[in-house]
Amino acid sequence: MFQERIQKLHDFLTKQGLDAVLITSPKHVYYLTGFFTDPHERFLGLIIPASGEPSLIVPALDREAAAAASSVQNIFTHTDTQNPYDVLKQTLPANLKQLGIEKSHMTVDRYEAVSEAVGASRYVDVEEPLREMRLIKSADEVDRMKHAMRLVEDSLRETLKKVKPGVTEMELVAELEYQMKRLGAEGPSFTSMVLAGEKSALPHGKPGTRQVQEGEVLLFDIGVEANGYVSDITRTFAVGEISEQLREIYETVLAANEAAIAQVRPGVTFAHLDKTARDVIAAKGYGEYFMHRLGHGLGMDVHEYPSVHGENQEKLRAGMVFTIEPGIYVPGVGGVRIEDDVLVTETGVEVLTQFPKQLTVIGK
Repeated sequence: MFQERIQKLHDFLTKQGLDAVLITSPKHVYYLTGFFTDPHERFLGLIIPASGEPSLIVPALDREAAAAASSVQNIFTHTDTQNPYDVLKQTLPANLKQLGIEKSHMTVDRYEAVSEAVGASRYVDVEEPLREMRLIKSADEVDRMKHAMRLVEDSLRETLKKVKPGVTEMELVAELEYQMKRLGAEGPSFTSMVLAGEKSALPHGKPGTRQVQEGEVLLFDIGVEANGYVSDITRTFAVGEISEQLREIYETVLAANEAAIAQVRPGVTFAHLDKTARDVIAAKGYGEYFMHRLGHGLGMDVHEYPSVHGENQEKLRAGMVFTIEPGIYVPGVGGVRIEDDVLVTETGVEVLTQFPKQLTVIGK
């Protein structure tokens, strides 16, 4: 699997006439070699030359782990007192003129250091072939994502047992993240969001000391990371009996979620999915209160390509994984979002998230 991915990048290298490709994003190093580390400020780099075998440069403290996990056999190290760019220069092909890099990941500071050490006359962005590879998930990747989804759903189930009037949003966040790690996740895949009452009308609200109260909605937007892949799910609950308006909002969002999912199949555009959900919400008079895109890609990162919005005319292909998360947010009243992770199959769609979506009353 890793050799195939490196070969695809090598094919791009050949077409572009590059002497080598330098990968510095830890997640892309993992994607291409099987070895993951967070090097912090230290240098990490995978070198794929036009001819010869790939090489991996890692901090000296990661050498043993890299040797055990990486598919790349040529491993070079640097200590904290060495200049890692000297090691890079010695490892890259001699007389290198054209180098592929990840422009969106490389900082100006690092680019200047690489440029000074390498002296290439041309730098080419390699994000496009990497994005294309990551866009279509393998069976192994889908299995890893399903595992991450089961973990976050089990964490949510356990946390719901703690919901009662008077508990704070942040107390529920603490419980969620405890359960995530207790059940085997590496941790949350993004900042866990628990929003109560009127705060649920903030699409990207920040949990705090707001206490849960009866008669309002409680929104959870959460995910975990496990084995290199992530999950992302949103569910909204009723704390005791809620108003007819909130019930209407909930049922409208649910109908939009389900309508969009029903349209997922190869050949359909992302714009069509967004419009399908948006039309359901607009028909109920809440169009102005759905102010974000329908969803986003998902995989090693919680936000990946593609963006599921009304201007994206790209067509769905089997193997794509993305979220469908319509919402209605009425200031002073409350908000509802229902988010699922879906896989495009050869014939339609598989909904990877399994947590129930029907309006559920909790906190009794």
